[in-house]
Amino acid sequence: MKIGIDARNLVHNLTGIGRYVLEMCRGLAETGQEIFLYLPEKPISDLSRLSGATFRISSHAGNVRRMIWSQTALPQQAASDKIDVFWGPAHRLPFNLDPHIPRVVTIHDLVWHHAASTMRLQGWLGDRFLMRPAMFSSDEIVTVSRSTADAVRMLYPSVSKRVRVVYPGLTRLDDDSASTVLADNGVDRDYALFVGTLEPRKNLKNLLEAYALLPEPVKKNLLLVIAGGQGWRLGNLREHMVRLKIEPEVRLAGYVTDSDLAALYRRAKFLAMPSLYEGFGFPIIEANAFGAPVLTSNLSSMPEIGGEAALLVDPTNIQDISAAMERLALDNTLRSRLAEKAPLNALRFSWRKSASELAAAFESAIAARKH
Repeated sequence: MKIGIDARNLVHNLTGIGRYVLEMCRGLAETGQEIFLYLPEKPISDLSRLSGATFRISSHAGNVRRMIWSQTALPQQAASDKIDVFWGPAHRLPFNLDPHIPRVVTIHDLVWHHAASTMRLQGWLGDRFLMRPAMFSSDEIVTVSRSTADAVRMLYPSVSKRVRVVYPGLTRLDDDSASTVLADNGVDRDYALFVGTLEPRKNLKNLLEAYALLPEPVKKNLLLVIAGGQGWRLGNLREHMVRLKIEPEVRLAGYVTDSDLAALYRRAKFLAMPSLYEGFGFPIIEANAFGAPVLTSNLSSMPEIGGEAALLVDPTNIQDISAAMERLALDNTLRSRLAEKAPLNALRFSWRKSASELAAAFESAIAARKH
């Protein structure tokens, strides 16, 4: 099967969706599929693990030119390559795709609908006006969780029969014993770990407020380490920390490599991820794979993905988050019980299984387009 893929998410540093696209492409290639990757510009990410794929790289750097590329060069290249199916792995499909080409779109979340205030205007506009036509024109709609599938069916009942859930897999991070990320960031005691882009949906300000409410002896023995690239609309986090008088106990590690991330997960007492909304939540299962229990939210996909290895909180209730952090810091029995279930929860997610199920969606799309 010749699969054409909108690979724009592989251009920059890999975050959640970029990693999803990379790992799915690897999985599809390993099952013998022929992969054609369409990129608007030369990637800065290391894509050497996709050496078997065919790359079609254009020269459309920047947001506006990328939008033009997606409706001109991309569909033209896909038609020229005579692909069997086209996959939009992140909410989009070209309007001008050859009508004979079967197409599948992956919907990761409906943030634009459920948590619009947390988005940048450009992202909100893109999802608000491009996601719906992508779903209506696709032969199959893949979602990354039951929560997202239910949200799609509720908002767009007419596409319900074409919606299927294909969970992403777990990326095993190489644990490099030579990593100096802890020493570099002055991490010299136990810590709670946050992982994610620093943006409003991740609820960082409430997490910091909750941490500030912890009793002084708990804060003294439990740092809060924040690992993630700078996002948007959070202002100056360090100023917020100073106002809360917690700057000495918080470490801002910034965007970290996979090996550094592995070291952070392995040593963490628990992951703190009280997001306002998640379509899936990769850090949950990544932390679980290292035996770390998870504090996460009681809404959207997070209970589904955290399973029995998570302690759930109301992300809008600062006292609730703080009380859960204190329990995980002090209650060894609770923490051990969740930690014991963590690796088992992570084992539910496999890229090999994901790629096989996605390939089945492609086959179904091809069959549907023939009728």
